[in-house]
This record gives sequence, structure tokens and C-alpha cells, in this order.
Amino acid sequence: MSSVPSGPPAGHNTARLKDLFTTMVRIRAFEETALEAHKAGEIPGPLHVSVGQEAVAAGLGANLRADDRMTSNHRGHGHMIAKGADPARMFLELYGREGGYCRGKGGSMHIADFSVGMLGANGVVGGGIPIAVGAAQGLKLLKTDAIAVCMFGDGAMNRGPFLEGLNWAALYRLPVLFVCEDNGVAAFTAAESVTAGPGVVARAAALGVPASAVDGNDAATVDAVAARLIAEVRSGSGPRLLHADTFRWTGHTSTDPASWRNPAAVEAGKARCPIAHVTRVLSESGVEQGELDAIREAATLEMQSARSRANGAAWPEAPVAYEDVQDTGAGQWRR
Repeated sequence: MSSVPSGPPAGHNTARLKDLFTTMVRIRAFEETALEAHKAGEIPGPLHVSVGQEAVAAGLGANLRADDRMTSNHRGHGHMIAKGADPARMFLELYGREGGYCRGKGGSMHIADFSVGMLGANGVVGGGIPIAVGAAQGLKLLKTDAIAVCMFGDGAMNRGPFLEGLNWAALYRLPVLFVCEDNGVAAFTAAESVTAGPGVVARAAALGVPASAVDGNDAATVDAVAARLIAEVRSGSGPRLLHADTFRWTGHTSTDPASWRNPAAVEAGKARCPIAHVTRVLSESGVEQGELDAIREAATLEMQSARSRANGAAWPEAPVAYEDVQDTGAGQWRR
């Protein structure tokens, strides 16, 4: 799937596309602002960003309810925003400040917001898969029609939790949607150099999990296919898998200059920009450029304000470091 995406599927109206566009530009603005802050030395530790992958998060988030659970991976800012999390609290967490989602102790890779169903990002490749399956098991026991959604990259399908998680979900017909954001590279490694066989769709099928492949840079198509799969999962039909072909513009982290990447491949990937595609479709549908520019400007101002507040926020008090940790009973860790 290397060509520029075509127009949206039938049934997508302008209002729906504008909602998808708004979510994507907010995600892009958050990550670009965070990268600027990291470069300025304001944020400790590296960031894993998903610039270029915004359509997958937006298309899924448009079809999820607050009581649906989601697990993310280490590249999860977009998932958080699409699920309804507050970017201001996310920035506080990136800065390690009081008021962050994890009280400043989790950082970029461990943000969670249970109030919107986000069970958390994860620094372990594939680590969110068994968590999502466990959440789905609980939802089934509760006899609710809420579902779990599990976000992971192409590297995760080569790890044990993928096999174990899909096997368990299929065996017990659990309400979980597995979503593989396939950007073609795991850290610094090309997927084709470490992945045998025809890929994630075939592996899911071998375990009895119906799977659908989609151009992950076409938000409207992701939206339409996700809507169908989520409805099937919600109806009690068991797990499903969505394979979204996408492209990450940056290096592995905010400290990686990505000099190892093929410049021609990067340019080809950027030509498939999901935001540019939706912008083009909306323009062809009669939406004025000024309206789209206003949405972009609002997103930029929102994230710049969140950055400014986080940079001036208070640090957590020292005793907070000893809270929210396991107490073994011996107490020596308090000395």
C-alpha cells in the first residue's frame, strides 16, 4: 500500500471528516510541540512520537465510547488524545510535574487515564496485548457490551504475547479488537528483515481471528473499517484484528536523527501524509481553507498553552516518590 490514498468511502459526510481532521491536527500539534520542548531541554528523557500515523488513532477513536478500554504502546500520545485524554495533563506528565496523569512519575511511555478507558501506554513491546485481553475477559464476565482495543506495532507480532493473547481471545471469544499499526520498522529494524511468512493478517487467521487490512494513512477508510469491526466485536462475535499500513516520519526517539533511514523512502512516506489527504478531500468537498487553517491554529495554540503551563508547574513533593509503590512490609525502602 504505497500509493496516495483515494477519496473517502461512501457515507462519510463533511462533518465526520472535519472531526477526523481536528483529531489528527491536535495529535500532530501535540507531538510537534513536545519535540520542540524536548529540543529546548524542557522535557527529561526521550520521546517516542507517531508523526505520520495520526489517521489510525483518529479513525479508531471516532468509534469508541468512554467505557471501552484501550491499551497503548510506547508510541501512544495519539491514542491518548483520540480516546479523550487531556493534553494539558499529558504535558504535565511529560515534564514530570505535579498534576500529570501519573503524578509526574510515569513520563511519556506510561500515561493512563481510566476515566476515558485508557488503561495506559507501555514501554514493553507487546506488553499491552495481555493487558487488553485481561480487560476483555473482565468485560465479558461483567456482561457489558463495552470492548477492549489493543494498539501495537509490527515488531510486537514477533513476540510471545501476540500468540498468547490472540489464542486466549479466540478461545474464549473475548470482546477485543487488536490493532497493528504497521509502520514497517521496529525501533531501527525493517520489519521484512525479521518477520517470516505473509504477516500479521495470516497469523491472526491461523488463530481463528478474522482480520482486515486497511491503508492506515486514510482516516476515512480506517474509520469505516474500524466501525464495522468494532460493531462485530461489540455484538459478541469474538475478537477481530485490524492491520493498518502506515509510516512513521521520525527516528525511533526524539534523540535519534534518523540518519539510518533511506531518504527516498522517507519522502515517499511523507507523500502519504494522512492530514494532507483529508485536507485535500475536505477542500474538494467545498470546505474553505480558512476554516481548516483555523482548526490547525486552534490546535497549535492549545498545545503551546499546555507546554507553557507544564514548564511553569510545580515539581512533586519528595514524599510522593514513596507513594503508589509496592509495600513489602519490611519498610527498609523508606529509610
